[in-house]
Amino acid sequence: MTFEVAASAYDRFMGRYSRPLARRFADWSGVAAPGRALDVGCGPGALTEVLVDRLGVENVAAVDPSQSFVAALRQDRPGLDVRAGVAEQLPYADDLFDHVLAQLVVHFMSDPVAGLREMGRVTRPGGTVSACTWNLAGDDSPLSLFWQAARELDPQVEDESGVPGAREGELAQMFDRAGLSRIEPSALTVSVRHESFEQWWAPYTLGVGPPGAYVNTLDDDARSRLRERCRELVPEVPFDLKVTAWAVRARA
Repeated sequence: MTFEVAASAYDRFMGRYSRPLARRFADWSGVAAPGRALDVGCGPGALTEVLVDRLGVENVAAVDPSQSFVAALRQDRPGLDVRAGVAEQLPYADDLFDHVLAQLVVHFMSDPVAGLREMGRVTRPGGTVSACTWNLAGDDSPLSLFWQAARELDPQVEDESGVPGAREGELAQMFDRAGLSRIEPSALTVSVRHESFEQWWAPYTLGVGPPGAYVNTLDDDARSRLRERCRELVPEVPFDLKVTAWAVRARA
């Protein structure tokens, strides 16, 4: 799945969660100078920014299938090696990077195992391959409250609980099938403050990802019912939402 939406829309929708997660993910993955890193499925650049801050722009590359994200990141970070491409066919030579990371993207790959195998191919021997996915099958992902409300109102809705890597242990199994070794799983949790219900809800109306696509299928009445059910489910504002991602790292 690609995200041909404005980078600013995606950042409002998921950036509020992916930015704090990126710092935790990079720490856990052991990203530190000196070294070179690749951000696979970089989106608007939440993780890329962390990598650049740690390693320098000359030591970071980023790739994403979305032309709008690639263009926005090139504009924001002159001199950064940003390319359009998919994880399953990375446009890089073998053994090029010390760290290859995929944040919140494995479940959008057309072939996650092939994508992880490619990540291993472009990693130097002994380098680190890391990926993380939200706990979309649980009740502590950023989207859990939204999908709970949607299921209550529409039992036939297709939520994201069945996507690859949504359940504990699935991501590690994919790493194993990709031929990666010294596999280490973990869970990474971050907390995000929401000052109002509207601040939480508005990004769902921007058409981003599966939730945004679902909202766009609803008529005005159905959208209003979903919005009000979400209002009933979210904690009293302001509230801190603790969200968890499954993470796995391995050696190439």
